Amino acid sequence: MTFPTAKQDADYHAARLKENPQMQSPAYRLAYHDFDFMIRDELRPVRLQLELLKPELAFTEHGIKATIVIFGSARVVDAKTAQLQFDLAQQNFAANPQDSEAQQALKRAENAVQKSYYYEQARQLATLITTHNLGQNQPLVVMTGGGSGIMEAANRGASEAGGKSIGLNIVLPLEQIPNAYITPELCFQFHYFPIRKMHLMMRAKALVAFPGGFGTLDELFEALTLIQSKKMHRIPIILFGQHYWNRIVNFDALVEEGAIAAEDLNLIQYAETAEQAWALIVESWS
Repeated sequence: MTFPTAKQDADYHAARLKENPQMQSPAYRLAYHDFDFMIRDELRPVRLQLELLKPELAFTEHGIKATIVIFGSARVVDAKTAQLQFDLAQQNFAANPQDSEAQQALKRAENAVQKSYYYEQARQLATLITTHNLGQNQPLVVMTGGGSGIMEAANRGASEAGGKSIGLNIVLPLEQIPNAYITPELCFQFHYFPIRKMHLMMRAKALVAFPGGFGTLDELFEALTLIQSKKMHRIPIILFGQHYWNRIVNFDALVEEGAIAAEDLNLIQYAETAEQAWALIVESWS
């Protein structure tokens, strides 16, 4: 190579930092080696580009060209954990039947047991996807938001099937840590929500939305908007658990109000089991 690399220059600079006061000054640091400089507000455009580029390079290096994105609530737990929580809540309620907090805790625990079905189905779906694609030249790779709940279940299913999976964490005021089932070299952390959502969409061949809250709704409607406005190619958008989604979002009312066209409802499909969701994904390629 004709010129020294950026790393070589940085290493050379670091070795000479204490030669004189001028070289110890922050002003003398190489710009890309100056953390205080890189986190200045004025450098936001550079940081946005870096957050886009870092995962992009990793995906290219790992040959990842197609993903199935699975997202949903971070609060859903597996069946075993849900049952343990229910048993404890039931014991507390039995000891304090007049305690309103114990009553509410029992109700939440009952709900968690019911919702644990979605954890197991997300896990099974990821297993189906990964098992089907092992050994393929361009395999579909499961991608999630990298956290707990449904995201953990999907990464877990892929891991248990012997495949890779991706997790895209986001820095939050309440610390979010990556779940233990993400392939370590495909686990990324983001500061900017928009860049994270871009990576969720860029290689997606299908999106499967399990029951969730604001974050799930945000990602769902971002995808629907991009496809409706033809800013991205149409891909299957599968809502898991029609009863839940019919209670949360009244899509028919949007049509009745003239806010969307009747044919826009065709952008959405529903599934109740992992097998149904996988069949819809496969059908979209036929």
